[in-house]
Amino acid sequence: MSEQEKEQKGAEPELETVEEQQAAADADAEQAEPTTEEKLAEADAELAKVKKALAEADVRAQAEVQNVRKRAERDVQHARKFALEKFAGDLLSVADNLERGLAALDAEDEALKGAREGIELTLKSLLDAFARYNLEQIAPADEPFNPELHEAMTMVPVPNVDPNTVIEVLEKGYQLNGRLIRPARVVVSKAP
Repeated sequence: MSEQEKEQKGAEPELETVEEQQAAADADAEQAEPTTEEKLAEADAELAKVKKALAEADVRAQAEVQNVRKRAERDVQHARKFALEKFAGDLLSVADNLERGLAALDAEDEALKGAREGIELTLKSLLDAFARYNLEQIAPADEPFNPELHEAMTMVPVPNVDPNTVIEVLEKGYQLNGRLIRPARVVVSKAP
């Protein structure tokens, strides 16, 4: 065969028979379409992903339920612990008035002795009730000033006392289960 014939033969496409073309198309289709095993493997992989996502979601949901339960329990405990806060705050003025009444009565006057004893017993009964419900008095005389528990009403220069020491309690403070209901109102010393 001459060079020209070879070139012509390479330039012209060979005509295939219909059967050859059909066989080539079937082979391409088989290669493009996944087999049943491949489909099954893909489905298994997808199922594993879904199972993993569901397991993670389940763990998160259980943790959220536990957090909500703990939060609710804590709220109930706080509600029980501090339910009396407003009521106790209202009773503090009664205790203050009883103490003021005692201070106003002359301890030496025999005619007022019965009234004084009655007020003392009433005050003691009220303070005992406070103690039963964990309402504690704050009376910080001669202690260092603590701004978390005390309210300084005034500062007075006192020569023989350390600065920032409570020298007088004007009004006692109170705590309910460790929570401040009312700060103690005090007079604080300062350097002369």
